[in-house]
Amino acid sequence: MSVDREHPIRVRAFQHTPSEPLGYFEQIFSEKEILFEYVRLWEGDPVSTDDATHLVFLGGPMSVNDESQLPWLKLEKELICRAVRKRVPVLGLCLGAQLIASAHGATVYRFVKENGWFLIHPTPDSTGVFTSFPDTFHVFQMHGETFHLPVGGRLQCRGDRVPNQAFRLGSALGLQFHLEMTESLIRDWTSSERKFQKEIIGRDTKRFLERSNFLCREVAREFLFGNIHTTQAIIRK
Repeated sequence: MSVDREHPIRVRAFQHTPSEPLGYFEQIFSEKEILFEYVRLWEGDPVSTDDATHLVFLGGPMSVNDESQLPWLKLEKELICRAVRKRVPVLGLCLGAQLIASAHGATVYRFVKENGWFLIHPTPDSTGVFTSFPDTFHVFQMHGETFHLPVGGRLQCRGDRVPNQAFRLGSALGLQFHLEMTESLIRDWTSSERKFQKEIIGRDTKRFLERSNFLCREVAREFLFGNIHTTQAIIRK
């Protein structure tokens, strides 16, 4: 789909740590000539949207429950709620998905750790891009918390170890897993793992990363263009 020059898409990505950028999404946005910028929260950038039309909330090592230590988490949740009310497209990755859930009253809590590639599958209630996904597919995971499904949320993907893997809530899509991975990101994230674990992840990356990149493109396409008549809303600070 071509870019609308009269009403350009502007993506604002809320980044919680230098090591967790947009990753493969950057390549996709650049190829499609999509304007994007980062809000670097650890540097004190304000939690605002300016003229953004699409919002991405990235991952991070903190918990959404750490509001007393990281007050911008509360501001992010408030922004997410405003965006969803105005039907602004919101995409949450790992911590970002948990922020969407928490913003809408769901509990986020410690659970099974998943580090590496894990098999998940779309649910019978899946909609949109997930209806074209394979019956099972591997995704990269690195998390130790999970979330209850918020009221009104619709589960899109399930895992055997961690059930809630993707959900929709209005204009928001939350992914517990990481479709944004590249080889360099995986090397950086797993540098402190034991040698045996790094070997397993390296082997699995060769098997599954190309397919993951394809699925990332499909999610990006829906996020950017899926509801073309409702995605031009702009929310203000």
